[in-house]
Amino acid sequence: MKIIVLTGGTSPEREISLRSGKAITNGLRANGHDVTPIDPAFGVNQPKTEEELFTFDPLENRISNENYIKCIDSNLFDGCDMVFIALHGKWGEDGTVQSLLELKGLRYTGSGVLSSSVAIDKSMTKILFQHYHVKTPKWITINSHGFEPTAIEERVLKIIGLPFIVKPNDQGSTVGFSLVKNIDELEPAIRFALKFSERALIEEYIQGREITASILGKQVLPIVEVKPKHELYDYECKYTKGMTEYLCPAPLDETIVKHVDHQALLAYESCECKAFARVDFILNEQNELYCLEVNTIPGMTDLSLVPMAAKAAGMDFPTLVQRIIDLSIQS
Repeated sequence: MKIIVLTGGTSPEREISLRSGKAITNGLRANGHDVTPIDPAFGVNQPKTEEELFTFDPLENRISNENYIKCIDSNLFDGCDMVFIALHGKWGEDGTVQSLLELKGLRYTGSGVLSSSVAIDKSMTKILFQHYHVKTPKWITINSHGFEPTAIEERVLKIIGLPFIVKPNDQGSTVGFSLVKNIDELEPAIRFALKFSERALIEEYIQGREITASILGKQVLPIVEVKPKHELYDYECKYTKGMTEYLCPAPLDETIVKHVDHQALLAYESCECKAFARVDFILNEQNELYCLEVNTIPGMTDLSLVPMAAKAAGMDFPTLVQRIIDLSIQS
């Protein structure tokens, strides 16, 4: 097949997307596919070499959101059989690129426009979780269009209480993320989150074990437990070797494993996800399970959780990316 891997992009997760895109490109080539990596943020003026394309430059000034349209509307996609989307966060995981690809008549991997846009919206996802009886931490959202700190403090303390998490409503990879233990920290945490989104999510902090369930089609892969060196599984712990211990399969009682699998599939289906996704949970000391979010385009780097879970299921990386292609064609 002639496959284009969309990687990079303009979101705060650009660096991780490039790492995912490189791994996916290599994995697909190992399967014998004709693969071309493309960064839509460059438009039609793609880097001259793959080495340049996959090199992250935080000062890059040639990228823009407008270039996405120019790129996908160009002849770069001529003869393409499938687009493997490796764009994380906004303008890649949120239905935007999926819409452009559908207008172009191109097949792509993963979830569709609606499920992508719903799943990246953490507040909307939680509303669906409640409807489908997937337990999730208490939350409220704050709009960027002016807010009164004192009124918000009272509301947060009444509905959620201390401590709590503040994060952008539609970002991933713990971008703009804060743990607030003192109410005086609330306003700066909100302002930090609002640098990355028009809405901030304030969420009840559940202390416990961080676990994640990866799904391929309707198959839940072995559960991964994440044990970061920091208090929370933050950006540094996620993407720096040695900063996190991973247990896969997670050492959980079989009854809990079945419950996690069931809740993961419920969360996945509540957002009408397709082909693959990753569902994140916290398991507290009373073995109560709380679902945090659904990731429709999870990381595919050497430290990422989906490849780790697939490996525990006896699936190497080339087999995993081929399975995603196959499931995307079937869905």
